[in-house]
Amino acid sequence: MHQLDVNNTFLHGDLHKEIYMKLAQGVHSTLPNAVCKLNKPLYGLKQASRQWYAKLIEVLYAKGQKHSSNDYSLFLKKIDNSTIFLGVYVDDIIMTGDDEAEIWVWCIISLE
Repeated sequence: MHQLDVNNTFLHGDLHKEIYMKLAQGVHSTLPNAVCKLNKPLYGLKQASRQWYAKLIEVLYAKGQKHSSNDYSLFLKKIDNSTIFLGVYVDDIIMTGDDEAEIWVWCIISLE
């Protein structure tokens, strides 16, 4: 069993709507009502966790993982005679399976 922790999790998602925010403290502008357009989600943004999960699913599907029919946070991938399982809880991922070498290969590929 291997545990992965994704750093800066909510910053990895993609925004599909235009979202603006007030300038952060200490940032000054010559424009009277200047705002910032967000290119990526920030912590505290309502959409941040949903967008992170959507990005994670996109990457896992591209790598051949499938959702479990029993639990939406569990993914699996069958390779020849082996199976790899991924359990996801927010930014923590637990990976296990019946082929240790294949798990390590998948860990390396998934981190690219």
